[in-house]
Amino acid sequence: VQLQASGGGSVQGGGSLRLSCEVSGRTYESYAAGWFRQAPGKEREFVAAISWPGRNTDYTDSVKGRFTISRSNDKNTAYLQLDNLKPEDTANYYCAITEIPIPAGSSHDAHHYDYWGQGTLVTVSS
Repeated sequence: VQLQASGGGSVQGGGSLRLSCEVSGRTYESYAAGWFRQAPGKEREFVAAISWPGRNTDYTDSVKGRFTISRSNDKNTAYLQLDNLKPEDTANYYCAITEIPIPAGSSHDAHHYDYWGQGTLVTVSS
């Protein structure tokens, strides 16, 4: 299973980006997807998650109302729309999936995810 993340870039505060995570290889369609981020010198943190087939979403408090996670099951791709970006959103963003159902309330736990993509860098200037 391979995850290809893309869409990162450099924007000014208040700007927007759309991250994509394309899933390929040996996987079933019924996976949950999540986005995590890691800023320089900081630990990786949960950003957002979406269940299969997309009815349920979860966000960390700092991005609620600004970021939107979605998925296209036809395209085997998960997305993260980043709006009203702030300098503190600067980080490498990683996508991850799992084919095993995540316990309710635990989508923020990175240990539940089996496959990870490479990071895509988001830089927000003030």
